[in-house]
Amino acid sequence: MKLRKIVLVVVGCVGVVFGAIGVVLPILPTVPFLLLAAFCFARSSERLHNWFTRTKLYKNNLESYVKGKGMTRKTKIKIMVTVTVLMSAGFVMMDQVPVGRAVLAFVWVFHILYFMLGVRTIKAEKECA
Repeated sequence: MKLRKIVLVVVGCVGVVFGAIGVVLPILPTVPFLLLAAFCFARSSERLHNWFTRTKLYKNNLESYVKGKGMTRKTKIKIMVTVTVLMSAGFVMMDQVPVGRAVLAFVWVFHILYFMLGVRTIKAEKECA
């Protein structure tokens, strides 16, 4: 049981690092890594989970989605563009694997439909300076 907690903490920390990098690097998706971190911390350490849910990184990228409110248009577009670029690269590399291309195309279509129709779009909160 202790090994499981250690693995979850390590994977959660890696998710936070990659999520933070994804904020500034458009090719790296932010939200999936932060969701991974939230999942791992919630299952491994209450202290880490509480810390993570109070960070600006969590509040800016996940809080509204986790609470069931939805995502801002900017966040949804960023996710869809990132996944489209990454899946396009995989699609091109699978020129000899038609089944792989079909699976990627199906996943891509599902992904776009999910974010367009399944995730509610909310207005971005304007920050007061």
